[in-house]
Amino acid sequence: MKDVAVIGIGMTKFGELWNKSIKDIFVEAALKAIDNAGVGHIDSMYVGAMSGGLFVGQEHIGAVMADYLGMNPVPATRVESACASGGTAFRQAYFEVASGSSEIVLAGGVEKMNDGVDVTAALATAADQEYEVYNGITFPGLYAMIANAYMHQYNATREQLAAVAVKNHHNGFNNPNAQFRSEITIEQVLNSTLVADPLRLLDCSPVTDGGAAVILCPLELAKQFTDSPVKVISTAQASDTISLYERESLTSLKAVSDAAVKAYKQANLKPEDIDLAEVHDCFTIAEIVASEELGFFDKGCGASAVEEGKTSIEEGTIPINTSGGLKSKGHPVGATGIAQVIEIYEQLTGQAGKRQVKDARIGLTQNMGGSGASCVINILEAL
Repeated sequence: MKDVAVIGIGMTKFGELWNKSIKDIFVEAALKAIDNAGVGHIDSMYVGAMSGGLFVGQEHIGAVMADYLGMNPVPATRVESACASGGTAFRQAYFEVASGSSEIVLAGGVEKMNDGVDVTAALATAADQEYEVYNGITFPGLYAMIANAYMHQYNATREQLAAVAVKNHHNGFNNPNAQFRSEITIEQVLNSTLVADPLRLLDCSPVTDGGAAVILCPLELAKQFTDSPVKVISTAQASDTISLYERESLTSLKAVSDAAVKAYKQANLKPEDIDLAEVHDCFTIAEIVASEELGFFDKGCGASAVEEGKTSIEEGTIPINTSGGLKSKGHPVGATGIAQVIEIYEQLTGQAGKRQVKDARIGLTQNMGGSGASCVINILEAL
């Protein structure tokens, strides 16, 4: 297997992009990545997209995007793993380069969620239709169950959950591509509209349109295109039961811990070797539990860690979601995993501006589907 590097990045602004189609959004991000990498062609492309058929009535996403990008006849593959579609697309692109099948591969993700579809119902297709959705469950409801169980088991507080949103909005304020570039307070989170007790509106990631893309190539060729390639040193994936009720514990995300064990072993690293992480904070409780499953904190300590500033850029031992996370940057589900990689790339190459983590050398992305039924973790290193 060849060593693989990321050599270029591109993304749209995330938000309500009413005047752009799903094709416009993807092409904008892809062209930015191609231009940023300075490549004259691509050999293959992977597109993460959760539910184009439901959101905008468009399937056959791989071929559609290759066509509108003007890249025919390159092979183009749509990748779907619910909200982990982008991270999984990156993983597949990595394997194509590492295997030697292709040299220049684009990994992208896109979603257009604001065209009038019932977003709650569309997203619910990533849950168990017969045993969860049929009985009225939604993803806010599922994560509310996780939050209630966690608060009961570990004496966590609503203020600690709210601190996740406050931190991530603080980071997103300095991200020009973020959907919500605004600071918020604990009080605002606690007083926002109740969605599914105990989760309130400001505990939830927004409905977002957006696209993101990166270019990968063999590490041995990377210096032809950039003086600052970022090496992919690990990629790992795991699955868990689709239904929340089938799991041994409501306060664990086993797919995350299983993928993390594989990722650390492949990279020959420990959790304490990671300088920063982009974590799948679809809801505030998700970041807390995932941070524990990734080994950054002991079980039950993730909530207090946020409150104590251990995940902040300024004083954190492990800065988490420097981009603003899904909560502030936005969550166009198919593009999220790629956007996470872009944030790590910018951090490791010193391009993150006011969000910059000092001396960042190794970064991790954790992208998750559904209520944790799928998870993909990618670890990157500055050279």
